[in-house]
Amino acid sequence: MCKSAIKDTFANEVIDFENYLRATFDSFKGIPNRLKSAMGHSLFSGGKRLRPILALWTFESLADSSLPEDRERILSVGVALEMIHTYSLIHDDLPAMDDDDLRRSRPTCHIEFDEATAILAGDGLQALAFEILSDIPAHGAALVNDLAISAGPAGMVGGQQLDLDNEGQDLSDSLIKEIHSLKTANLIAVSIAMGARLAGLNSDKLDAVKSAGMLLGLAFQAADDILDVTSDSITLGKTAGKDMQSEKPTWVRYEGLAMAEKRMMQYGSSGQQQLASLLPINDSSSKLLELVENLWERDR
Repeated sequence: MCKSAIKDTFANEVIDFENYLRATFDSFKGIPNRLKSAMGHSLFSGGKRLRPILALWTFESLADSSLPEDRERILSVGVALEMIHTYSLIHDDLPAMDDDDLRRSRPTCHIEFDEATAILAGDGLQALAFEILSDIPAHGAALVNDLAISAGPAGMVGGQQLDLDNEGQDLSDSLIKEIHSLKTANLIAVSIAMGARLAGLNSDKLDAVKSAGMLLGLAFQAADDILDVTSDSITLGKTAGKDMQSEKPTWVRYEGLAMAEKRMMQYGSSGQQQLASLLPINDSSSKLLELVENLWERDR
């Protein structure tokens, strides 16, 4: 499949997912209007939707069959992943953390509403994510556990803490890799692993899939580090140069642009090769392996 074809296929899949996301979000009743508006402001702000589609296409690559109810289950996993990701961005943009006014080319949640409402919007999305997963037949508890570990204090949240703690500090290779693994790569890896779990992979193979996903997630974060200094705010949809200005623990700050680009390619190609070794040979696998290149070969 050529690059233009995979982009078209991905775009069509995103449209289908977006409709499912909207229908799922709208189905939740009893949420105060202002809070639901704030949650929707960030959830429907034009995200790339990489994590849900990674889960979906991993499932399709590995599943023996795909019934309508199977697709609904994996789309629900995608909704939960996107809600967790969006909650993390809302909180990340707060004045107490990265203090950003722009996200996905729109005012951040606390700018559009207020800080207190933004905090509650993030809390609400996080809670809905786990409610959705808990309702998935047969796999609910395991999926909740997968996402809770990856997004929790020993995962994404812990990585965000280390990221804050190390602004302006001396850096090392191992420290940056730890921060990026926790705060970013974990959610990429668990997206792939949750798709594999629904497809019926055993625990040993799930660990191997997640290991490949961690490398792909590290490539994704390295690309973010690079784009922060090579792109502009309009293209990125967020404030360019903010990481360097804040002296964030990034590969570019630690070893320069050229070495960061080399590292990004190493992580990406290694993760792609490892994932390929775990997938059967079929059209869905080919599609997935082309998609993962977009984790680092991107302009925003």
